[in-house]
Amino acid sequence: MDPLPFDADPAGPPVEIRRSARRKRTVSARMEQGRIIVMVPARLSQREEAKLVKEMVAKVQSQQRRTQRGVSDEVLLTRASQLSRRYLEGRAQPTVVRWVTNQRNRWGSCTPTTGHIRLSARLQTMPRYVIDYVLLHELVHLLVPDHGPRFHALMEAYPDLVRARAFLDGVSHVDQVGIGDGMSQASDEITED
Repeated sequence: MDPLPFDADPAGPPVEIRRSARRKRTVSARMEQGRIIVMVPARLSQREEAKLVKEMVAKVQSQQRRTQRGVSDEVLLTRASQLSRRYLEGRAQPTVVRWVTNQRNRWGSCTPTTGHIRLSARLQTMPRYVIDYVLLHELVHLLVPDHGPRFHALMEAYPDLVRARAFLDGVSHVDQVGIGDGMSQASDEITED
């Protein structure tokens, strides 16, 4: 194991860097037997490697913390199956359901051809009925690719549909305008009458 090219958390798991001449551009990391393994292209400069390894270690540690304190991907898959049985007669059968950190502008996405569903990690702190709504939304997309009448008819079965949409609309609004800006604009509008 090489010495780390950055200041690693001494309380965290050990980090091993594996360089590969075959790896051209991609960098990846995973937990393996209590260690964080980071795979990097051999051609990287020390500065590039240090930066990328630090980022990948942070991502793995963040994923570990989310899994430890929240709902794991396995639990998400189980919940998706429950929702499919309850609201879709078990017709939507995802193969993978997982949290992702690269979705800033959407709450979830799916790939109907593979059955993969991805939920934004931003949902993890939200109420269960909101997570269930987004998960059901993606499950319906496994059956109906668009947002047409058939899609909406299937979604109508969810009892917290309006409440969940309102919650997410509120979060999206705050994301767009910021709570300070949105509140001052709202109070200006209210007092102008």
